[in-house]
Amino acid sequence: MTAATAWAEAMKYEHRADPYPYFDQLRRTPVARVADNLYVVTGYQELLTLAHDPRVSSDISRSPLGNPLAGTDAASTPPPARRQSIIASDPPAHDRARRQVMRHFGPPHSPHVIPGMEPVIVRLCDKLLDDFAARGETRLDVVDDYAYPVPVTVISTILGIPLADEPRFHAWIYDMLTGTDLGPDADTEDGSIRAGKAHAGRDALTRYLADLIEQLQREPGPGLLSRLLHDDGPDGPMPAEQVLANAVLLLIAGHDSTVNTIANCVMTLLRNPGAYDQVRDRPQLIPRAVEEVQRLQAAVQFFPSRSVTADIEIAGTVIPEGAAVHLVYAAANRDPNRFTDPNRFDLQRPDNEHFGWGSGIHTCPGGPLARLEVDLALEIFLRRVATPRLVVDPPPYRRNQIFRGPRHLLVDVDTVTGRAER
Repeated sequence: MTAATAWAEAMKYEHRADPYPYFDQLRRTPVARVADNLYVVTGYQELLTLAHDPRVSSDISRSPLGNPLAGTDAASTPPPARRQSIIASDPPAHDRARRQVMRHFGPPHSPHVIPGMEPVIVRLCDKLLDDFAARGETRLDVVDDYAYPVPVTVISTILGIPLADEPRFHAWIYDMLTGTDLGPDADTEDGSIRAGKAHAGRDALTRYLADLIEQLQREPGPGLLSRLLHDDGPDGPMPAEQVLANAVLLLIAGHDSTVNTIANCVMTLLRNPGAYDQVRDRPQLIPRAVEEVQRLQAAVQFFPSRSVTADIEIAGTVIPEGAAVHLVYAAANRDPNRFTDPNRFDLQRPDNEHFGWGSGIHTCPGGPLARLEVDLALEIFLRRVATPRLVVDPPPYRRNQIFRGPRHLLVDVDTVTGRAER
């Protein structure tokens, strides 16, 4: 199987539940050309090297592939002068924007933002399980009934987006991600229909957030978006167009990848006999379990923004200047040259430095928040949900190749116990 064929197979929806055999094929050539203007990196050491190489640009306006998440091709990619989100920009613009975001998101200026969400998360997780128990049902959808409401509530609160608008932007984001297809399925008639819905969803979400930002410019309110617009710190306020770009990024990445991680944690524990009971009985293992799940089932498999600004020779391959390059975290996380028995779920895995939260200057700024949400959601689920059993394995998956996780995760449940003091 050629590298191009293996990549195409990994991107097909029919293999979304298990793309890893194709990543194994690709890793035989850890830096491989899979199209005229695209190289993929699947080896751990090679990915680590390139994630820290300043010749690898994250400025999506440079990419010959355009911006798939924005629905643009190379010909219509915006010029470098246009404001980009922090994940799709380079220093010094990236560094300034990240400082501005983190000033209102974490230490040292805002040390209480993330820890202050703990009681909100706990109350919501308990309420979701209370509501399920009150309905007298025995089949729980871990995604819709539990994993989704938690992070969308948290990120909306932090950003200052009205939670009452969630049904609107949930539909837009669903269409947007479903129609962002980087594989051969995009060329089908159904793929064209999905792409049309994605375009409409992107437009609607952008208009909604632009209107909200315009309102916050006139009337400051609570939340990160308002604070960015009216920042009095050393970098000054962030331009409204850049606030908009980051609002789209933070709203989507701030909840969708966390939904996937919570669902992946429950699914992985139930797939491995004894693991659910082991972690339930020893809750101190929860952080280890979350990190191992992120290694084994990365919620963000790769991000399609990077290209190279000069020829780079690595692992016997020359990536030519201007080519796009995908750093495939999900593949590198299972590199046997880095991880012993990489396809096995190991709660005691030592030195588990995976790429589940990215690497380099674009390491996920929301990683500490996501860890808090997943740790608490998993702790409460384990404590209160007795003997859950997977109904279907593998479950149906979301279509998107970037943010990978179950669309639904059905479990049969014997009992949901009452709340416990923490």
